[in-house]
Amino acid sequence: MANMHKHPVRGLRGIDEGLWRDFEAATGRSDTDRSAELRRYMEWYVGRPGAELPKRPAAPDVGGGSTDVRPNEEA
Repeated sequence: MANMHKHPVRGLRGIDEGLWRDFEAATGRSDTDRSAELRRYMEWYVGRPGAELPKRPAAPDVGGGSTDVRPNEEA
């Protein structure tokens, strides 16, 4: 059938437009997309074998600091 996708669309609530745009820009800097990065994070979060926490892309040129801080770890 036309317009039928392999996977159903999953909606996310509570994400403001600015965060969604920033996430799209960040995934673009990593040559990936939002769906792929969310899937990687979810696979890591539930403990799928071989899954690794996705690395953060380099921050846009707005200052210094580490961009590879993992959850529950201090910078």
